[in-house]
Amino acid sequence: ITEQRRVAKAELQQLRVREAVDSMVKSLERENIRKMQGLMFRSSAGCCEDSQASMQQVHQCIEYCHASLAQAQALVTSELEKFQDRLARCTMHCSDKAKDSIDAGSKELQVKRQLESCVTTCVDDHMNLIPTMTKKMKESLSSIGK
Repeated sequence: ITEQRRVAKAELQQLRVREAVDSMVKSLERENIRKMQGLMFRSSAGCCEDSQASMQQVHQCIEYCHASLAQAQALVTSELEKFQDRLARCTMHCSDKAKDSIDAGSKELQVKRQLESCVTTCVDDHMNLIPTMTKKMKESLSSIGK
């Protein structure tokens, strides 16, 4: 039962982070990205309405209209990857510490508790980073949209 409880706790930690990140992404999409998508589509439609433009000119015009949205999506993807990498490094550090403790002769139960506590700290620390990361991304997205 204790092993099942441990697995459930680990899954709960994962769920906490996933839900917080999903909530942040939905907020960014609703408040920033969606407006940029609307502008991009309206602007692209304008490119297509120019009957004097060549096919290449229309294509270039559409690409130009899409550039800021692509930049915004790349920014969000990059920030999320950095966040995931940091969290993964933190939990890897916990695993390394646990392995070192086992190698040093610590009892398995004690090491599992230490690992669980360390991972919980990683999750808590990274959950606390989400509001600042959200604010930073919203500011960056606002400057891209202008």
